[in-house]
Amino acid sequence: MTLEKHQNKRIMGKSKVLVVGATGYIGKRIVKASLDQGHTTYVLQRHEIGLDIDKLQLLLSFKKQGARLVEGSFSDQKSLVEAVKKVDVVICTLSGVHFKSHSILMQLKLVDAIKEAGNVKSLSYDLFAYGKGSDSRLATKHVSRFLPSEFGMDPARMGHALAPGRETFDQKMIVRKAIEEAKIPFTYVTASCFAGYFVGNLSQLETLTPPKDKIYLYGDGNVKAVYMDEDDIATFTIKTIDDPRTLNKTLYMRPPENILSQRKLVEIWEKLSGKELEKIIISGEEFLASMEDKDYAAKGGMGHFYHISYEGSLTNFEIGEDGEEASNLYPEVICTRMDEYLKIFL
Repeated sequence: MTLEKHQNKRIMGKSKVLVVGATGYIGKRIVKASLDQGHTTYVLQRHEIGLDIDKLQLLLSFKKQGARLVEGSFSDQKSLVEAVKKVDVVICTLSGVHFKSHSILMQLKLVDAIKEAGNVKSLSYDLFAYGKGSDSRLATKHVSRFLPSEFGMDPARMGHALAPGRETFDQKMIVRKAIEEAKIPFTYVTASCFAGYFVGNLSQLETLTPPKDKIYLYGDGNVKAVYMDEDDIATFTIKTIDDPRTLNKTLYMRPPENILSQRKLVEIWEKLSGKELEKIIISGEEFLASMEDKDYAAKGGMGHFYHISYEGSLTNFEIGEDGEEASNLYPEVICTRMDEYLKIFL
């Protein structure tokens, strides 16, 4: 086929998507982004919700928006296989944090279901004809794949992580190994710091809103992290699913304007609020010592916090050939800046 014919052949439709974990913090945003970007979107309605009326009403709200509910359960492998057979792309957003349900290894059943269903597999595509921006995509067929539940630090870079928080990374690597051994096409999405948990509170523990008088700075406060609005995370995630450039790669989210130190984040808030906060320095040794009397879940979360705030684990490496950066791939996405994000707290 000539290049001219390739250029005249547009993508016919978009991938059909199944979202597993759709009632969760990121999952509900993934559903919305999938619908907004024109994908036929299925949502797994798990039997386990029981009498959880909030989850049921959220599922029904997805249906009103155009999503299709499909019943299934991790205790019924056949139902998972049947759900997967309806789609091209599976996105899982099951929780992996210690203070909520910790469900990472449940994805092994989903890997088995995808393998048995046999339809989530790489199809032919014309990579050389893939243009910049979502409106210029050219391909012969969809590039199907599985996006497991990641959306945080890259577990492949966290083998040194503190216990018990290391458990999350170890389990994600177990899932990755199963995906790759099954030869299931994938995209791993690492999403940096969720603004809802790290920005409104200026990265303070045990609160989600800005402090009134004093602020704890970690180290010198100059270690940089990446802060992302969760809706932007969802938008970028869905952008990847028909993109051959992200096939069997890790997507990192590093919009330059969203790479900030904690000290810079505090400066932004002080400028917006017109009030200067008292700053208290917490050394790495002091932070680690403060973890000793915490319960298991708190230790896990604080360990992750330590790696981000003291080691710079989100920004202390270069993206290699096995990764892509989201804002470079999709410049049409206008990310929420953190000065705009913080205005809601005034």
